[in-house]
Amino acid sequence: MPSEGRCWETLQALRSSDKGRLCYDRDWLLRGEDVLQECMSLPKLSSYSGWVVDHVLPHIQKNAPPSETSASSVSTSALNQPSSVPRSPLRNPAFSPVSSAISNGTKDKHESPHTEPMVLQSPRGMKVEGCIRMYELVHRMKGAEGLRQWQEEQEKKVRALSEMASEQLKRFDERKELKHHKEFQDLREVMEKSSREALGQQEKLKAEHRHRAKILNLKLREAEQQRLKQEEQERLRKEEGQARLRGLYALQEEVLHLSQQLDASDQHRDLLQVDLSAFRTRGNQLCSLVSGIIRSSSENGFPTVEDQAVAEGALQEMRDLLSNLHQEIGRACEEKRRRDEEEARIKQQESQMQQRPEAHKESPVPNQGPGAKPNEDLQVKVQDSTMQWYQQLQEASSRCVLAFEGLSSSRDSQAKKIKMDLQKAATIPVSQISTIAGSKLKEIFDKIHSLLSGKAVQSGGRSVSVTLNPQALDFVQYKLAEKFVKQGEEEVASHHEAAFPIAVVASGIWELHPRVGALILAHLHKKCPYSVPFYPAFKEGMALEDYQRMLGYQVKDSKVEQQDNFLKRMSGMIRLYAAIIQLRWPYGNRQETHPHGLNHGWRWLAQILNMEPLSDVTATLLFDFLEVCGNALMKQYQVQFWKMILLIKEDYFPRIEAITSSGQMGSFIRLKQFLEDLHSPTRD
Repeated sequence: MPSEGRCWETLQALRSSDKGRLCYDRDWLLRGEDVLQECMSLPKLSSYSGWVVDHVLPHIQKNAPPSETSASSVSTSALNQPSSVPRSPLRNPAFSPVSSAISNGTKDKHESPHTEPMVLQSPRGMKVEGCIRMYELVHRMKGAEGLRQWQEEQEKKVRALSEMASEQLKRFDERKELKHHKEFQDLREVMEKSSREALGQQEKLKAEHRHRAKILNLKLREAEQQRLKQEEQERLRKEEGQARLRGLYALQEEVLHLSQQLDASDQHRDLLQVDLSAFRTRGNQLCSLVSGIIRSSSENGFPTVEDQAVAEGALQEMRDLLSNLHQEIGRACEEKRRRDEEEARIKQQESQMQQRPEAHKESPVPNQGPGAKPNEDLQVKVQDSTMQWYQQLQEASSRCVLAFEGLSSSRDSQAKKIKMDLQKAATIPVSQISTIAGSKLKEIFDKIHSLLSGKAVQSGGRSVSVTLNPQALDFVQYKLAEKFVKQGEEEVASHHEAAFPIAVVASGIWELHPRVGALILAHLHKKCPYSVPFYPAFKEGMALEDYQRMLGYQVKDSKVEQQDNFLKRMSGMIRLYAAIIQLRWPYGNRQETHPHGLNHGWRWLAQILNMEPLSDVTATLLFDFLEVCGNALMKQYQVQFWKMILLIKEDYFPRIEAITSSGQMGSFIRLKQFLEDLHSPTRD
């Protein structure tokens, strides 16, 4: 192998030669270029020549034997000489291996992304080029081997990382499982603690249960003792009830006997020409009251002390009624005697004065019912029998209030709730009565009747019954009567046509429950004393406010209501009363008489005409009363009614006019117009 310097000289010589200046392209056939296109270009070394000279040739020179070194020297010298390039390198046998290497190198070069021109070289250059190609191949193989090793290392790293991740996942799963075990253990400890606490609580409850069982046993023994005590009380109550029932039968027998005496006095009606129907009607009412008490007592078991008291009161009233009847008959006999004497005197005068019109033969005062007196003898005080009747009604009302005093004054929340529910159940249906109620009147009536009969009714979404409290029935009857009168005072006063639907319901309830009717009268007389008629007298030492309240005025904070408002309230109540006495419940028993019929209206009219008129009040009451029930009175009494109207117009109306001031002419004018229209041809 030549030295490094000579190699470079050889390479320089080769490059300077004609062949060295030739440019070879391994891929010229693929590109289709002309073979001799670059034949004139200067030769140039391969890009690997410098590296071969620096690294490969010195290594070969060191390892080559001496014989080869000399030969190489010769070859090198030969290389330094210019030589002609053979035309066909394929013919040179020495070129065959190089050609093979070149073909391999061409193939490799074709595979490489970089394509360089091939320089036609000498065999030695070809060998070097082959070595270069071999080195490139080796280098590529080493690179491939290094790449494979790198890939293997990367795969090993990936496997190591995968194994490490797997181990970490296992550790994570172990930590998670350990955490779950800890949580399960904590939960188990909590459950065991809760179980221990529950067992302790259970033991505590068992102890409390045993304690309560002891208390319940004591209560059961007390309840048994109470039951025995109640049974004894019930036995005594039954015995007392039976005794009261026997007493009621005896009272009923006496009441019926007195009623027969009242009926027997009917023979005096035609003889004395006096109306005794009021006594007979009241007697029938008292008989019905006692019979109703006995009937309700039979249905509910035994009569109560209140029932016995009411029955005794009815008996006493029947006795008083019979006594008043006898007094009335006595007064009627005396009146008849005076009338006979007067008629005899008049006939004697008529025989002397035959020119006097026949109209003067009749007395200007018709049969006015109980208590009628000549016009010259008008009184201020009410008749004794009427006053007694008024006082009895007020006493019955007071007894009713005392009967439910325990319920009204109770501080027990349950009792207060019962009282409130009962009051709503009694008053709300009455408030719902109006002129447009229509078919709901029967529904309202049935609801009130059911409540008074002890049946359960719905009020405010709850079931209410008078059986909830022993004093409930008295309370409901009192509040119901009070509400009827209040409706007359407020609703009828504002809407006159509302008097009729309210009155028809009140009349039906009165017929089935007489005590409610008596309480209605008591409330009416208390709020409107002119409905008795009764003019309360001022007593010495009486406060003015108390006297005004007795007259029917409302006094609040020492202030008396206006006269217009007072007359409006009185008008509403007298209209309600006038409607009640002429109406009956259409679904009731028609065979029975009205519990408070037109005869009471006739009595009221007769008595008020026998009393001195009051300014503004009498005119208002007469107008309202006659406007509501004048037609019914006319149909009932016919000629007597017209005589009464004649008396009002000719005798009583001037008295009203005499006491009426200029500021009180409204009611007077209304009454005057009414009387004039009443006698007009259209009315006749």
